[in-house]
Amino acid sequence: MKVAKSIASFRVWRKGLTERVVFVPTMGALHHGHAELFRSARALAGRKGSVVVSLFVNPTQFAPEEDFLSYPRPWRKDLSVCQESAADAVFLPSAEEMYFPDRSITVEESLLSASLCGRSRPGHFRGVCTVVSKLFLVVQPTHAVFGEKDWQQLAIIRRMVRDLNFPIEVRGHPTVREADGLAVSSRNAYLSAEERAMAPLIYAALRSAALEISPRAIVGRAKKLLGKISSARVDYVEAVEEASLQPLKNRRNSGRLAAAVFLGRTRLIDNLPLPRLA
Repeated sequence: MKVAKSIASFRVWRKGLTERVVFVPTMGALHHGHAELFRSARALAGRKGSVVVSLFVNPTQFAPEEDFLSYPRPWRKDLSVCQESAADAVFLPSAEEMYFPDRSITVEESLLSASLCGRSRPGHFRGVCTVVSKLFLVVQPTHAVFGEKDWQQLAIIRRMVRDLNFPIEVRGHPTVREADGLAVSSRNAYLSAEERAMAPLIYAALRSAALEISPRAIVGRAKKLLGKISSARVDYVEAVEEASLQPLKNRRNSGRLAAAVFLGRTRLIDNLPLPRLA
């Protein structure tokens, strides 16, 4: 497995590839949800293709009060996960390698990022779009795999690829969950034992609410059920169209029920599909 810490080194390795290159960008702190993404990428790449993983905690997508400095960076363990998941290369740059000190160019999506997590975390998706576009230019993948747990991010990346004409096919991978339904996330490690016991109730609330028919009833029931979770603070609950992220007005289009909930100081996100009804 090739491990490259510089753009120049990675590009030398990339130059010799002629088959599919499937890319999975991550911020490290890898868990079995990431391993599922890597296995999906491996299947997509096939025997002759290559799987590339990036490990980079991107400073530009964190607000000043967020957990950038404390975000876990167990690189040795992460490299072992990549090796075990049959990744062909890992791009492991420093912030200094990725960003010039006098940088003045960013990539910003102006519509899909205005709601949901974008409303709660101003500037977050500007950082995401900037770093993902830079990683795309370095890795030059034919395909990229993103988890559906952050549906808004997936929708924004798809829009960016479309609008900026990146020659990349973006694939979503279904949310990986623990046995009790909690969406797998690196931030789950921040939960206390009591908070961890409560966390699966978020997904249970969304599943129960999704049994309603109208988007308004779905959101109303989700808010009611989430509000009953001890010590939980709801950031948002919304039913949105899958591609545009505009409010879902009826069930003639496919939608997503998305929520962000604080348990203590830990912010958890989750979503599930709302299939189109005939």
